[in-house]
Amino acid sequence: MSAPIPKKARLRKQIGSWLVNAFATGLALLWSVPVLWAVVASFRPANDAISHGDVWFSNTLTLENYLHAWSLAPFGQYYINTIIVVLTILVVQLVTIILAGFAFANYKFLGKRWVFFFILLQMMIPTSALLAPNFATIRELGIFDTRLAIAIPYFGSAFGTFLMRQSFLEVPRYLVDAGIIDGCSWWQLILHVYLPPSIPTLIAFGLSSATWHWNEFLWPLIITNSDSSRPLTAGLVRFTQLGEIGAQWSLLTAATLMVTAPLFIVFLIFQRRFIQSFLHSGLK
Repeated sequence: MSAPIPKKARLRKQIGSWLVNAFATGLALLWSVPVLWAVVASFRPANDAISHGDVWFSNTLTLENYLHAWSLAPFGQYYINTIIVVLTILVVQLVTIILAGFAFANYKFLGKRWVFFFILLQMMIPTSALLAPNFATIRELGIFDTRLAIAIPYFGSAFGTFLMRQSFLEVPRYLVDAGIIDGCSWWQLILHVYLPPSIPTLIAFGLSSATWHWNEFLWPLIITNSDSSRPLTAGLVRFTQLGEIGAQWSLLTAATLMVTAPLFIVFLIFQRRFIQSFLHSGLK
């Protein structure tokens, strides 16, 4: 029989748990302040100036900012562009990272460690450092101001390759050997041996990729020049240039919330699946 936990030890454990919960709650509240302010500001009348000491509340609330913001920009086209870009990137990335992860986990070839090292090295290169060469490449390809131009630089993912390699290495070798003995080809090994236990990792990566590229701003802003290919984040730029003295915060916050609302709603619906996928994929 295990010895009972002393009363003082239980009390210290409870106090520690309360302190951790209180600290986490404080961080959550601190993080939520800008979001709450954006929600409040989006319902303020556009002609209601935000002055010192009056940044939160107003005498009246209105939905006019959302209606006005929707009329000022072709949000329908922006949503279509964003969804197409995000799905295109995600589909191609899933193919490339699965194949790369399979190659690094299943095969032995000359320079394997060095190739994997240089792939991981890409994660240390800031995205801003690649803007100029990527822009020059897109111009040479003649696809400037297209949805494909936004997506091409992200068709490969060093982070995804690392995740899939680690996930595939955890597949028991005897299952792989059994598949080879049964006559499985390389693509049958991927479909029937490697992928089934790696589904949580794929979901975790897919959620990360979709969130990142939905919120991507700088590259789409540089590589697009018209509403026919511009995604949601780049479309927000027009709301910073409406007033003579700068942005109209009520309109800008309303437009921003319209951009972020789909991701927020999806997270609220699938939050349990979202967290479980990251836990099962080994991400800490």
